[in-house]
Amino acid sequence: MQPINMNDYYDPKLKEYRLSLIEKAAESSPVKHVFIKGSIADKALVDRAFAEYQPAVVVNLAAQAGVRYSIDHPDVYIESNLIGFYNILEACRRNPVEHLVYASSSSVYGGNKKVPFSTDDKVDNPVSLYAATKKSNELLAHSYSKLYNIPSTGLRFFTVYGPAGRPDMFYFSATQKLVKGETISIFNYGNCKRDFTYVDDIVEGVLRVMQGAPEKATGEDGLPLPPYAVYNIGGGTPENLLDYISTLQEELVRAKVLPEDYDFEAHRKLVGMQPGDVPVTYADSTGLEQDYGFKPSIGIREGLRAFAEWYKAYYMK
Repeated sequence: MQPINMNDYYDPKLKEYRLSLIEKAAESSPVKHVFIKGSIADKALVDRAFAEYQPAVVVNLAAQAGVRYSIDHPDVYIESNLIGFYNILEACRRNPVEHLVYASSSSVYGGNKKVPFSTDDKVDNPVSLYAATKKSNELLAHSYSKLYNIPSTGLRFFTVYGPAGRPDMFYFSATQKLVKGETISIFNYGNCKRDFTYVDDIVEGVLRVMQGAPEKATGEDGLPLPPYAVYNIGGGTPENLLDYISTLQEELVRAKVLPEDYDFEAHRKLVGMQPGDVPVTYADSTGLEQDYGFKPSIGIREGLRAFAEWYKAYYMK
């Protein structure tokens, strides 16, 4: 069961392309794939889907993403990330769900100075509405785990990238601008570090976590202890933004997305920090490694090469 909202936050054709890949893979899979077009903010639709298909494990990756977009469009974040997630929780409460896995974000760490970011760190100072909604998801999930004994696991994703990713992510939007001969803006004058995580590592992490729900237990008061957990999913190797851009440029040339003599210096400028941004993200994924035996390992060279080759095939046929 895969409910998807084909909204126009970015080109719906890219979403349809992803869906076609899933449907093609499902043809040779013993697992049945059902696509439901709709929004998790539609409570009646969510309730019908749960009632009809009775999922044992629920993986909620649905959310309105993007730090900067949340500044100008706060209403869509409230609708999807709060109301929509509440609908998922309520559906889990009313049905025999054995494990809820949901996407959180490294954005919850806000301007934390301590690195690497640990799930034991205090995360009470979000610097964007997007971050506030993802932290709210964790709090809501905890309360439902406590009240209704629903095992839930939140996954804090760190700067996910790869083929067919979101066009508003820097690596993607920078590629599109460079192809058009436009100038890319490098924020905080290039003094940023990001713990980039390739999409295949994210998928592997989600699959591992799906297979091991937090254990149910009873406290001394006779009430359930919340079967609740949160993990980081990040490579633990923050990359300097300028180095990341240089690697991207090299791979775009290698894939023949851009010509070898492309003047990159003439098409980039250093600018100040943007509202909602943070200078560093850095994942401590020790918990994920200890509990599930997995740690992301795909480096930016391999990941950006896969993206550049996909971009060439998808956009420059």
